[in-house]
Amino acid sequence: MQIRNNVEEVRKRIPQVNVLVHPECQHDVVKAADHVGSTEGIIKTVTAAPAGSAWAIGTELNLVKRLAAANPDKTVVFLDKTVCYCSTMNRIDLPHLLWSMESLVAGRLVNQIKVDERTANFARLALERMLALP
Repeated sequence: MQIRNNVEEVRKRIPQVNVLVHPECQHDVVKAADHVGSTEGIIKTVTAAPAGSAWAIGTELNLVKRLAAANPDKTVVFLDKTVCYCSTMNRIDLPHLLWSMESLVAGRLVNQIKVDERTANFARLALERMLALP
């Protein structure tokens, strides 16, 4: 989510809305949210929420649409008014993973992402912490 104003706007538009965002949203949006969770956490939170509750979700748009369809007893809306900044997240699927792995085996490096050393260190630390979870 790019702008914290989205949180303020949805709170005005939907009384008693719960703002639930993915931790990869901008820091200001994460700080302004009521709940922060992984994709699995977002799904579990909305699914377990009481009927009649309202949720503005800050994550990939297709997930929000699926949550809305699967929870007709709740109000589930997309937090961002324009487009999700992780709109290509839905391309992380088994066919693309297989293509990437087969390319590596064939000696071709595809979709390489390069970042500065400081960012790489923080990313490495985050991955190590995630992998250390039980």
